[in-house]
Amino acid sequence: MEEKELINKAKKGDHKAFAVLFKENYPFLVKYLIKVTMNQDLAEELAQDTMARCVEKIHLYNGKSKFSSWLITIATNRLIDLKRKRKRERDWQQEEVNLRKMKWEMQSRNEEWNDLLEALSKLKEEVRLPIVLKHYYGFSHEEIAAMASLPEGTVKSRIHHGIKTLRKELKIDETRKA
Repeated sequence: MEEKELINKAKKGDHKAFAVLFKENYPFLVKYLIKVTMNQDLAEELAQDTMARCVEKIHLYNGKSKFSSWLITIATNRLIDLKRKRKRERDWQQEEVNLRKMKWEMQSRNEEWNDLLEALSKLKEEVRLPIVLKHYYGFSHEEIAAMASLPEGTVKSRIHHGIKTLRKELKIDETRKA
Protein backbone atom coordinates (compact mmCIF):
# COMPACT_ATOMS: atom_id res chain seq x y z
CA MET A 1 0.00 0.00 0.00
CA GLU A 2 1.31 3.46 -0.91
CA GLU A 3 2.14 6.00 1.81
CA LYS A 4 -0.55 8.47 0.67
CA GLU A 5 -3.20 5.79 0.91
CA LEU A 6 -1.97 4.77 4.38
CA ILE A 7 -2.08 8.39 5.52
CA ASN A 8 -5.63 8.85 4.22
CA LYS A 9 -6.76 5.68 5.99
CA ALA A 10 -4.97 6.73 9.20
CA LYS A 11 -6.72 10.12 9.03
CA LYS A 12 -10.03 8.22 8.95
CA GLY A 13 -9.07 6.27 12.08
CA ASP A 14 -7.68 3.09 10.53
CA HIS A 15 -5.38 1.75 13.25
CA LYS A 16 -3.76 -0.81 10.96
CA ALA A 17 -2.76 1.90 8.48
CA PHE A 18 -1.26 3.95 11.28
CA ALA A 19 0.60 0.88 12.56
CA VAL A 20 2.17 0.44 9.12
CA LEU A 21 3.15 4.13 9.03
CA PHE A 22 4.60 3.77 12.50
CA LYS A 23 6.57 0.66 11.54
CA GLU A 24 7.95 2.30 8.39
CA ASN A 25 8.90 5.64 9.98
CA TYR A 26 9.84 4.89 13.57
CA PRO A 27 13.38 3.54 12.90
CA PHE A 28 14.17 6.53 10.68
CA LEU A 29 12.85 8.91 13.34
CA VAL A 30 14.87 7.27 16.13
CA LYS A 31 18.06 7.46 14.03
CA TYR A 32 17.45 11.16 13.36
CA LEU A 33 16.87 11.85 17.05
CA ILE A 34 19.96 9.89 18.12
CA LYS A 35 22.06 12.07 15.84
CA VAL A 36 20.49 15.22 17.25
CA THR A 37 20.43 14.30 20.95
CA MET A 38 23.38 11.88 21.18
CA ASN A 39 21.27 10.00 23.71
CA GLN A 40 19.60 6.68 22.81
CA ASP A 41 17.04 6.76 25.64
CA LEU A 42 16.05 10.35 24.99
CA ALA A 43 15.83 9.66 21.25
CA GLU A 44 13.46 6.75 21.79
CA GLU A 45 11.38 8.73 24.29
CA LEU A 46 11.07 11.63 21.84
CA ALA A 47 10.29 9.28 18.94
CA GLN A 48 7.46 7.71 20.92
CA ASP A 49 6.21 11.14 21.94
CA THR A 50 6.38 12.26 18.31
CA MET A 51 4.38 9.28 17.11
CA ALA A 52 1.79 9.85 19.83
CA ARG A 53 1.56 13.49 18.73
CA CYS A 54 1.26 12.28 15.15
CA VAL A 55 -1.76 10.15 16.10
CA GLU A 56 -3.39 13.25 17.62
CA LYS A 57 -2.49 15.59 14.75
CA ILE A 58 -2.50 13.41 11.64
CA HIS A 59 -5.60 15.21 10.43
CA LEU A 60 -3.40 18.33 10.10
CA TYR A 61 -0.94 16.68 7.73
CA ASN A 62 -1.54 18.32 4.36
CA GLY A 63 0.78 16.29 2.13
CA LYS A 64 2.83 19.29 0.95
CA SER A 65 5.98 17.76 2.43
CA LYS A 66 7.07 14.18 2.84
CA PHE A 67 5.47 12.42 5.79
CA SER A 68 8.93 11.75 7.24
CA SER A 69 9.72 15.49 7.02
CA TRP A 70 6.51 16.25 8.89
CA LEU A 71 7.54 13.77 11.60
CA ILE A 72 11.00 15.37 11.83
CA THR A 73 9.35 18.76 12.31
CA ILE A 74 7.19 17.41 15.12
CA ALA A 75 10.17 15.65 16.73
CA THR A 76 12.34 18.77 16.51
CA ASN A 77 9.62 20.89 18.11
CA ARG A 78 9.17 18.33 20.90
CA LEU A 79 12.95 18.39 21.52
CA ILE A 80 12.99 22.19 21.68
CA ASP A 81 10.04 22.17 24.09
CA LEU A 82 11.77 19.58 26.27
CA LYS A 83 15.00 21.62 26.38
CA ARG A 84 13.07 24.78 27.33
CA LYS A 85 11.23 22.90 30.07
CA ARG A 86 14.46 21.46 31.47
CA LYS A 87 16.12 24.89 31.41
CA ARG A 88 13.18 26.43 33.29
CA GLU A 89 13.35 23.63 35.85
CA ARG A 90 17.13 24.07 36.32
CA ASP A 91 16.73 27.85 36.61
CA TRP A 92 13.93 27.41 39.15
CA GLN A 93 15.95 24.91 41.18
CA GLN A 94 18.98 27.23 41.20
CA GLU A 95 16.78 30.15 42.24
CA GLU A 96 15.39 28.08 45.12
CA VAL A 97 18.91 27.16 46.28
CA ASN A 98 20.01 30.80 46.13
CA LEU A 99 16.93 31.96 48.03
CA ARG A 100 17.41 29.40 50.82
CA LYS A 101 21.08 30.32 51.09
CA MET A 102 20.34 34.04 51.31
CA LYS A 103 17.58 33.48 53.87
CA TRP A 104 19.89 31.30 56.00
CA GLU A 105 22.74 33.82 55.79
CA MET A 106 20.49 36.70 56.85
CA GLN A 107 19.03 34.73 59.74
CA SER A 108 22.48 33.56 60.88
CA ARG A 109 23.56 37.22 61.10
CA ASN A 110 20.37 38.00 63.08
CA GLU A 111 19.08 40.10 60.19
CA GLU A 112 15.36 40.12 59.59
CA TRP A 113 13.87 38.04 56.82
CA ASN A 114 10.40 39.48 56.77
CA ASP A 115 7.22 38.66 54.92
CA LEU A 116 7.89 41.33 52.30
CA LEU A 117 11.26 39.81 51.38
CA GLU A 118 9.59 36.39 51.23
CA ALA A 119 6.89 37.76 48.91
CA LEU A 120 9.45 39.61 46.77
CA SER A 121 11.44 36.40 46.39
CA LYS A 122 8.44 34.74 44.74
CA LEU A 123 8.27 37.34 41.96
CA LYS A 124 10.10 36.80 38.69
CA GLU A 125 13.31 38.82 38.54
CA GLU A 126 12.00 40.91 35.64
CA VAL A 127 9.15 42.09 37.89
CA ARG A 128 11.10 42.27 41.15
CA LEU A 129 13.86 44.51 39.73
CA PRO A 130 11.67 47.51 38.79
CA ILE A 131 9.76 47.26 42.08
CA VAL A 132 12.95 47.33 44.15
CA LEU A 133 14.42 50.17 42.09
CA LYS A 134 11.20 52.21 42.40
CA HIS A 135 10.08 51.54 45.95
CA TYR A 136 13.34 50.83 47.77
CA TYR A 137 15.67 53.20 45.95
CA GLY A 138 13.27 55.85 44.61
CA PHE A 139 14.20 55.78 40.94
CA SER A 140 11.66 57.19 38.47
CA HIS A 141 9.96 55.05 35.83
CA GLU A 142 12.08 56.81 33.21
CA GLU A 143 15.33 56.05 35.05
CA ILE A 144 14.37 52.40 35.56
CA ALA A 145 13.47 52.08 31.88
CA ALA A 146 16.90 53.41 30.91
CA MET A 147 18.72 51.11 33.39
CA ALA A 148 16.82 48.00 32.31
CA SER A 149 16.70 48.89 28.59
CA LEU A 150 12.93 48.59 28.61
CA PRO A 151 10.13 50.83 27.39
CA GLU A 152 8.77 53.02 30.18
CA GLY A 153 5.30 51.52 29.73
CA THR A 154 6.70 48.04 30.35
CA VAL A 155 8.34 49.24 33.56
CA LYS A 156 5.07 50.82 34.76
CA SER A 157 3.14 47.66 33.89
CA ARG A 158 5.59 45.37 35.68
CA ILE A 159 5.56 47.55 38.78
CA HIS A 160 1.76 47.75 38.78
CA HIS A 161 1.21 44.01 38.34
CA GLY A 162 4.04 43.16 40.73
CA ILE A 163 2.57 45.37 43.47
CA LYS A 164 -0.84 43.74 42.94
CA THR A 165 0.78 40.32 43.31
CA LEU A 166 2.64 41.41 46.45
CA ARG A 167 -0.53 42.79 48.01
CA LYS A 168 -2.32 39.55 47.30
CA GLU A 169 0.59 37.51 48.69
CA LEU A 170 0.78 39.67 51.80
CA LYS A 171 -3.02 39.76 52.09
CA ILE A 172 -3.07 43.55 52.01
CA ASP A 173 -6.49 44.95 51.18
CA GLU A 174 -6.42 46.58 47.72
CA THR A 175 -8.37 49.58 49.02
CA ARG A 176 -5.70 50.28 51.63
CA LYS A 177 -2.46 51.69 50.20
CA ALA A 178 0.70 50.14 51.58
